[in-house]
Amino acid sequence: MICDDSLVIRSAIARILEADPAIRVVARTGNGQAALDALKLHDIDVVVLDIEMPVMDGLTALPLLLAADPGLRIIMASTLTTRGADIAMRALRLGAADYMPKPSAAGFAAESSFGPELIAKVKGLARLRLRQRPATAAPFQVPPVQAAPLPLRSPPRHTPQLLAIGSSTGGPNALFALVQGLSPRLPVPVVITQHMPATFTPILADHIAKLGVLPCAEAHEGARLQPGRILLAPGDHHLLVRRDAAGMFASLSDAPAENYCRPSVDPMLRSASEATDGRVLVVMLTGMGHDGMAGTRAVIDRGGAAIAQDEATSVVWGMPGAVARAGLAYAVLPLPQIGPKVLAVFGVRA
Repeated sequence: MICDDSLVIRSAIARILEADPAIRVVARTGNGQAALDALKLHDIDVVVLDIEMPVMDGLTALPLLLAADPGLRIIMASTLTTRGADIAMRALRLGAADYMPKPSAAGFAAESSFGPELIAKVKGLARLRLRQRPATAAPFQVPPVQAAPLPLRSPPRHTPQLLAIGSSTGGPNALFALVQGLSPRLPVPVVITQHMPATFTPILADHIAKLGVLPCAEAHEGARLQPGRILLAPGDHHLLVRRDAAGMFASLSDAPAENYCRPSVDPMLRSASEATDGRVLVVMLTGMGHDGMAGTRAVIDRGGAAIAQDEATSVVWGMPGAVARAGLAYAVLPLPQIGPKVLAVFGVRA
């Protein structure tokens, strides 16, 4: 279902989604109340939900839709504004499955990344929903992920000096879950690169900090990396790690995009490996593409280690799948098990 008060945007999103033969748009509504009514009439797996609408806005409708169908996957479509970013992050913490920065009506045709990313999120979230349905509740079932043996590395030989996390599609909720599985006693700094626009990254950092586990801030040039604190790559800049006699510090780069992304995970991991002589623990979370694979290889080649999120809990098993299939991970785990595994590496009790 597409819920947006603009007929033009509803039509544009429907055209994008229905270009994929695996997706059917069964309802188009103009406000939250109409979406609640449509939910009673149609079998819906995923809702693309606008935030600002008349009658009932998206943030009001979100908990009502989830109460009516707790397994529903809702993607918040927000404007590229600070207010839109803040509401989208609040919605994720209230149960939304993901978000999409929404281009203007005129920008849909020119926005090359919006369509593929939206399709990937809709299909990935529908797959996760269908896996959780009882066998009698759905007209068809998604076959279980085949547990084909993956080549695994040995555990880290030395205690890492840095935890480095990469994520993309489906990443914000995965980051919330991972951080909640960590501990304030984590003895190393944490750096994160999440593919995200510049408007959104300070809001994401704030919402990670509000989880109350580890302090988190958007990285700035020269920021010191401190144990038990998270620095998040700012939108439109690569986050690099440098070291001198005084310790480890963040450096920001406006070098060209890598893997079509800025920030990109690969430069963060390459620089982290150099700064720590490979003593990095990489965690690769859900995301499209293969950004982070080459950087993870650089870490592994110097004696570091990597954990990848498994396919069954990833919205898109692109980035973690690339690391796992290349034999760079020593563990491929469901999202809820990654935090405890990280703590075990550092000898920290949960």
